[in-house]
Amino acid sequence: MHRFYVDGCSEADKYIKITGEDVNHIRSVLRLGVNDEITVSDGSSRDFQCRITEISSDYVLANIIDIYDNNSELPADIYLFQGVPKGDKLETIIQKCVELGVYSIVPVMMERTIVKLDDKKKEKKITRYNLISESAAKQSRRGIIPKVLDYITMKEAISFAESHMDIILFPYEFAEGMDESRRAITDIVSDIRTSSKHSEKKSIGIFIGPEGGFADAEAKMLVEIGAKTMSLGHRILRTETAGMTVMSILSFLLDE
Repeated sequence: MHRFYVDGCSEADKYIKITGEDVNHIRSVLRLGVNDEITVSDGSSRDFQCRITEISSDYVLANIIDIYDNNSELPADIYLFQGVPKGDKLETIIQKCVELGVYSIVPVMMERTIVKLDDKKKEKKITRYNLISESAAKQSRRGIIPKVLDYITMKEAISFAESHMDIILFPYEFAEGMDESRRAITDIVSDIRTSSKHSEKKSIGIFIGPEGGFADAEAKMLVEIGAKTMSLGHRILRTETAGMTVMSILSFLLDE
């Protein structure tokens, strides 16, 4: 069933009104009509099963048939602090990590980031990245649309993570062996599951370096704020692979 996102949906409503670009997508691309059923998410893990009752050039009106909780979200909010890579790699990272359950993605300009962007280019890219996130969220039936935040510096990312994250991880080539990494992940998963049973949702920050990895000073700053290093094996992974690997591990172990 096709999925759309509308903020402010309420259980008290009888109808949901869809506006904006989704109207043309419903009419001209999907060619849906009156009596066709769709799913509308309120962006906070509630889904509304609806039947289209009216289609105009400006809006689509749909009657609410049923309301249920969306179970696609993980029991922890995972933020990916991604060192900005070259080319269009970040687009792939966003798409795949949204599919895997990431809560938010933060592009970070690190010491070894090669890309140079002015404010105008940054704004255009962030707009495009959020459209990619929305498309991936629809495809994977997410209950929310993960937000791609504005570009920030590594110092800003460290400060944000220290004040907002309960757990901080970063894959690092000099991390201790796989056994230590497995123990760390096992402890994290156990902690999150315990918190989830008490209706407490924890946040995890994952830091991924750009091509060339973290500078020594950056790795030191992460360790100083309590970040846990982890090994992803004996193979050297590309920056666009590392974040997806960590997300895959956490998604598999945390999904309920």
